[in-house]
Amino acid sequence: MVPLGTAALNGESDNVLERYRRWRRQVWDERSHVERMEFQSLVVVRFMVWFFFLAWLLMPLGSVLADPSGVTLVLGALLLICAAAQCVLAWKLLPLAFDQYLGRGTVPVRGWLLAGALMVGTIALDLALEAFGGLDDEFTVFVALFAVIPYSAERCLTLPLRTYQQWSVAAAVVVPGAFALVGVRDMTLLGYGLGVYGGAMICLASIRCSAWSLGVMWQAERGREAQARLAVAEERLRFGRDLHDVMGRNLAVIALKSELAVQLARRGRPEAVEQMIEVQRIAQESQKEVRDVVRGYREASLGSELAGAQAVLTAAGIDCRVTGAEAADELPTAVHAALGWVVREAATNVLRHGDASRCSVALRVAEGRAVLRVENDGVGDEGSDGSEQSGSGLVGLRERLAVVGGWLEAGPVEGGVFRLVAEVPVGVGGRAEPTARTNENEVAR
Repeated sequence: MVPLGTAALNGESDNVLERYRRWRRQVWDERSHVERMEFQSLVVVRFMVWFFFLAWLLMPLGSVLADPSGVTLVLGALLLICAAAQCVLAWKLLPLAFDQYLGRGTVPVRGWLLAGALMVGTIALDLALEAFGGLDDEFTVFVALFAVIPYSAERCLTLPLRTYQQWSVAAAVVVPGAFALVGVRDMTLLGYGLGVYGGAMICLASIRCSAWSLGVMWQAERGREAQARLAVAEERLRFGRDLHDVMGRNLAVIALKSELAVQLARRGRPEAVEQMIEVQRIAQESQKEVRDVVRGYREASLGSELAGAQAVLTAAGIDCRVTGAEAADELPTAVHAALGWVVREAATNVLRHGDASRCSVALRVAEGRAVLRVENDGVGDEGSDGSEQSGSGLVGLRERLAVVGGWLEAGPVEGGVFRLVAEVPVGVGGRAEPTARTNENEVAR
């Protein structure tokens, strides 16, 4: 049965809303903060060209052509076609111009040649209307002002600043000179010159400044990525040094004693068995030392994780405030490690999901329980960011906390805030041993 009336409207509304949510996930939520800024800037610049087309050409021309002659009608129609073609071409070239300014590509030469030809054609039709259409000078000044906007919007991003300014001055001289040849006199010529130069400067002040801001933001983003890669590389080097210090001597001893056992065995000496027993003992001790190194590397210390989370989030431009860190020293080892993992996962979620500008981490120990609360803003509507933050990582945290008798709650709350609360009984020192055995099993696997 085909739904009718309210049911049909509700179904259509749900489909539209679902399409919007899918578009938002694909086009907006999956982008980084800088990518969102670039997308927004590009949309504004593209529509700015069409805004000038409507305000400075289409609406005035419509009133002028209300009672036109034959020549005026033909010239006006050609002018609209040429100006609209300028806007369409600018819509396609502006993303390429942004890429060229940011060092990610170039604009083809034929694109510039076509854009310049359309600009010259628009100005030529404006001259023809001035000469044969008998129109007011005020209208033709606005047309000349618009004619340079689409071309300037693209060229201000690709020409050197000095070259672009020289081109603007030349255009502000050539265009009034052309109108002087068709009979325009007095202060009207100054209006043409100021209009053309002003249009070029509007593009320089708005579009190039936006692209410059994007360039600075991309440099900062690349700097943060490089800093993160350096931090990972430094940690790998540290772990490699620790492992080398532990295993280097033992492996050298094992190699020497194995060689000695081979020589003794070839000579039929019974001491070869004693040497191999010693090799076995050293190998077992080395295995235990490797477990200790890996366990120490993998276990999370609450105090160090609180300090590390604050440093990492602050470096990412997020205002992170930590309170109650001194209470971490009072907690048992098992609680220390479990809450340390919670802080690590929460900081990772803040960096990976949403668009947080502030984050607060509070630790409180009272009435035999330790409570850790982490809150950050930047959670989108409909739970888009919050659902992502409540992913498989938090499932693992709940399992870790369950070992020490704790629990965890996480999800978006009012005001676009994501809240994570973990609570663990303090008197669970006796439960530290299962956690350690679990880690040993993981290392053994």
